[in-house]
Amino acid sequence: MTDSNLPSVQLAEAIARQLGQLRRLLALAPPHEAVQILAGVLDYDTGILGEVTQLVETGSRFAKVHSEHGVLPPEVWLALGRAANELDSVGGDLAEHTGTIKQMAKPTAPSSRPTSAPVASAMVIRRRR
Repeated sequence: MTDSNLPSVQLAEAIARQLGQLRRLLALAPPHEAVQILAGVLDYDTGILGEVTQLVETGSRFAKVHSEHGVLPPEVWLALGRAANELDSVGGDLAEHTGTIKQMAKPTAPSSRPTSAPVASAMVIRRRR
């Protein structure tokens, strides 16, 4: 059982509430605001995803030490290590798209040229019969 009077536990609970609030705001945000939110979340160096990844990595190191001393089962360490590796991999995959999202988040000056209709990208869905 956690001691909710500890400042660190209170901080973790407050951050979880704020992330929930951010998720709800993202769901309702207009596109120009949503891309700004996503740019901040996905920036692997300064954003939420990178910080969460580092937090899970720190948890994995904690679990390693305590599993070596028999306090935690080794499965906890392995699960946290796997989660940290997966988050790092996802962050790497998303990094190639974060620049595009950041570009969309930048305000652009209105153009005097007429805008063309957006072109949908081709997506192919294959179904087995």
